[in-house]
Amino acid sequence: MAKSVSSFTWERGFREHCDVPQWEFENDEDVTQVPSKEVVTSPMHNDIGINVLRTWPTLYDGTNNPHGIPSWWKPKREVDVLICGAGPSGLEVAVSLARQGVSFRIIDKADAPLIAGRADGVQPRFLETLATWGLAQEVAEEGPLIERTAVYKDGKKLLFGPSHQSDSRYRGLHIITQGQVERIYIRDLKRNKSLVERSTTLSKFEINEKSSHPVHATLRNSRTGAEELVNAKFLVGSDGAASMVRKQLNIPFDGCSTDIYWGIMDCRFESDYPHAWVFGSVISSDYGGCVIIPREDGYIRLYTQLDVSKTGPLAASRQAQDSSFMEAGGNVDVHSITPEEVLEQANKIFAPYTLKFAAPLSWFAVWKISERVARTFSSPDNRVHLVGDAGHVHSVMGAFGLNASIMDAANLAWKVGLVARNKARFDAILPTYSAERRLHAVRIIKVSGRYLRFVCNADLSTSSSMPDELKPMSLDQEPTGESPQRDLQFLASFFKGNGSFLLGVDAPYEPSVLSPAFKEERQVAVNVRNGVRAPNPRVCFSTTQTGYLYDKLVGASTLHIVLFASSLSSRVRQGLDRFSTALGQSGFYQRFGGSSTFNIVVVVDCMPFELEEILPKEGIDELKKAATFVFDDRAPDESAHTTWGVDRKNGGVAVIRPDLWVGTTAALGDVETLEKYFGGFLVPHTE
Repeated sequence: MAKSVSSFTWERGFREHCDVPQWEFENDEDVTQVPSKEVVTSPMHNDIGINVLRTWPTLYDGTNNPHGIPSWWKPKREVDVLICGAGPSGLEVAVSLARQGVSFRIIDKADAPLIAGRADGVQPRFLETLATWGLAQEVAEEGPLIERTAVYKDGKKLLFGPSHQSDSRYRGLHIITQGQVERIYIRDLKRNKSLVERSTTLSKFEINEKSSHPVHATLRNSRTGAEELVNAKFLVGSDGAASMVRKQLNIPFDGCSTDIYWGIMDCRFESDYPHAWVFGSVISSDYGGCVIIPREDGYIRLYTQLDVSKTGPLAASRQAQDSSFMEAGGNVDVHSITPEEVLEQANKIFAPYTLKFAAPLSWFAVWKISERVARTFSSPDNRVHLVGDAGHVHSVMGAFGLNASIMDAANLAWKVGLVARNKARFDAILPTYSAERRLHAVRIIKVSGRYLRFVCNADLSTSSSMPDELKPMSLDQEPTGESPQRDLQFLASFFKGNGSFLLGVDAPYEPSVLSPAFKEERQVAVNVRNGVRAPNPRVCFSTTQTGYLYDKLVGASTLHIVLFASSLSSRVRQGLDRFSTALGQSGFYQRFGGSSTFNIVVVVDCMPFELEEILPKEGIDELKKAATFVFDDRAPDESAHTTWGVDRKNGGVAVIRPDLWVGTTAALGDVETLEKYFGGFLVPHTE
């Protein structure tokens, strides 16, 4: 059996070449070497060989650990949250809950984490969210950074240049396999004494609101046949596109299945295409499109559009050779399609350029694209919620699947966490999850669907049952004229209107108790609308350290209050004095939990060494004790005050939610607005 070093991690490649053992320490006296295992990564192969991945299953296999379950793992029959599905979205919810001290159990039907394939890139917003949990660096340093895009059509260059740029620290699309993302989460959960319960499914569940833990769920282990009843306050359905949780709730999965199939290959290729290792698309007027995603170690992922219709060229050529290629219903059996056939189709699309396999395949799949969104992401009683593919599926265009999952999980987890700990009102905060995240999913379908149809060079019809809200978006200015001018017009218009959305940094939410309607008064203290991603300007922390505002906004369920104090003029000091008073025993700060709930950051327009001299000597003692001071020492056109649109004469305050969306803004001394805002969803703190 031929081996190849695939494109997963440097760490794994290092072990394969050097045979470095992995160790697991159960206690001080018991130190055992853990044996490795070689796993075939692809269900189909080319004639170069078979790709294998060397793994150490004990670390990642959770309750299927062949060396036994750690003595510290003691699952309870009653927990705050039961998570059904240990893909990225479910693991993300678990990672957040672990940081909040919220009890949970997480189950998955698979025997082990994902070995290869599926999602492969994370947007800046993904990493900004992970940074609040302390995991962004490990993900960002894993694979290549995509910051350029090339688009060719009919052998000619349409576009080549910089892309994926934003004001985020994480500038570009970071490549990392879904399997590696899962492993990072699993290691994190193990550090928090949590394991994934493998080979375990949710057989059924029911809701009994008279119970302290209303979700009564029956779990079944497929290996042992054992069943267990678990009671939880909340159930999270992260069980994929065929979600049993969604189906039991009878939630319609609105949308349609397209007639587009992708042949997907992770491999090294030999090619004379000028940008074979650059992110982008290759389009043929006759044969459809391909998408190229550079990977680790010289690999690329190649998505190839397949025409598998009864009259398509692939079906026609196969029928001539083998009539069994067609299923009883007259459709092509996609499971019989070979890598060589996908490569042949790719060469038709790439012409006049050519592609050849240069290594064994590390992954191969044929996927049919569906565009669907659950009609709601929550049960009527808000005890059960859907995240990730259980709530929305769409094409690969825009890399939205994995990236939308982090926003689903981050949005839901802090809300469920606060309610589970009796720090937020159930009826006020949980209904906002479906309203906010479904809106984002609908836009994904529209944007991704429009770009899909461009790359596939097709005006794909949608089912008559497809709701209007999910039909592919229209551009503000539709392209006219002949190709390639029409194609260039499309690209310019599409990316101008959706570039930030494709990076995850443009995803506004509608007004709610968490993001009240923004009042555009004549004198606006902070000119950033509620319900949008919080701007993340560069700031200074000390004479020896600089960074971004987000660096001080960490915590899975922490509400951040950012005070923009300008140069501490007399008017600003009056506002600070009023705010400082509200930090006392009778104010909102202590009433809703103090430092266990809030993080206060003061942005001051001065150098670090000037702070003591300009700070008021009296009147803001409570603020000095509670707040972190950062310094806005950049030029006015790039300062934090300018970025946030702050009235420098009077200062301003912004509330930033744990998921890094703007909750509300107010004048610096407008304590009443903050009292009303936090009182709308938080529960008063009791000793």
